[in-house]
Amino acid sequence: MKKIGVGIIGASPLHPGWAVAAHIPALRSLPQYELRAVSTSRRDSADAARDAFQVAAYDNHKDLINDPNVDLVVVSVKVTNHSELISDALAAGKMVFSEWPLGVSLSESFDLEAKATKAGVRTLIGLQGRFSPEVQHARDLIAQGYIGEVLSTTLVGSGMSWGGATPRSSAYLFDEANGATPLTVPMLHALDTIAAILGEFKTVSLASAVRRKTVRVVDDNTKLPVTTPDQVSFNGVLESGGLVSVFYRGGLTRGDNFFFQINGSDGDLIFQSAIGNVQVADLRLQGGSGTEAGIADLTVPDDLKSKFPNIPTGLASNVARLYAQFALDIEHGTQIAPDFSHAVRRHKLIMQLQKSARSGHVVECEELDR
Repeated sequence: MKKIGVGIIGASPLHPGWAVAAHIPALRSLPQYELRAVSTSRRDSADAARDAFQVAAYDNHKDLINDPNVDLVVVSVKVTNHSELISDALAAGKMVFSEWPLGVSLSESFDLEAKATKAGVRTLIGLQGRFSPEVQHARDLIAQGYIGEVLSTTLVGSGMSWGGATPRSSAYLFDEANGATPLTVPMLHALDTIAAILGEFKTVSLASAVRRKTVRVVDDNTKLPVTTPDQVSFNGVLESGGLVSVFYRGGLTRGDNFFFQINGSDGDLIFQSAIGNVQVADLRLQGGSGTEAGIADLTVPDDLKSKFPNIPTGLASNVARLYAQFALDIEHGTQIAPDFSHAVRRHKLIMQLQKSARSGHVVECEELDR
């Protein structure tokens, strides 16, 4: 298979973010891909990227998009910039990997999905939690009847961001209008992962609150007003009938930052991690079934651990698995990795949850058009 040439928008080594921490290690571990270009917003950071990554580097995203060596454009910047960058890449006929969320709103996401359909190119959305081997093992165990009928599931997590202090570079997270909130990011990653294990939702409801009214900017010790809800509580019913409860808090806790339990008629599964975001968490999976009195660590089968060779450890691991599945989809003509259409379905879910939070009512999910 011909290598897929990748260009990343938003990979500055001067201010290392998600692209540097996860995308570049993931790509460099996979023989199916080759990093060929990066772009940043300034010439000095582009020069630093060129020297650090030994690839073509641009300070204008259009130059990266128009690079003939780039087949797949990765957009790893603030969600407020997604629409312009993704639209330009699609107009050039390039495949696009967008970090989640796809857009700041459902309408923006609809627009990007329509442009991708018109361009006739493959797309990829950064919802990678479903590719964790522990998550896939739990899904398989449930399908095999390990816990019997699923009765309910409870997940409690810390958003890690949205605490009482922030660097200036992340201050945009505290303005709800910018689209990156505990609901749209860590909770949605969690809900997407729950759906991958247990199936989709029949009804949903949401309550949220802005409990921290200001945030301290550590760069200059100033304070900013907060409009992003930092406490978010989800309740739902699965299509299978099981109940779901998910709570996300902003910031960190001195206790467990991630605890996810699935209870069945004949057993239990428990995930734990020091990291509150399931898509990057180093998950510990435990379970007990039948006559077993307690829970014990569960070993992930070798076929799941080695399903995708050359996977790095750490933050890049599930991103690498997502890239690996995308390459397999291209090679075999399949559509397993989540694309922009999947992203729109998740944005529809966000819209339903926001509707519930405003009205205080439970919302039916039939119109999510799965």
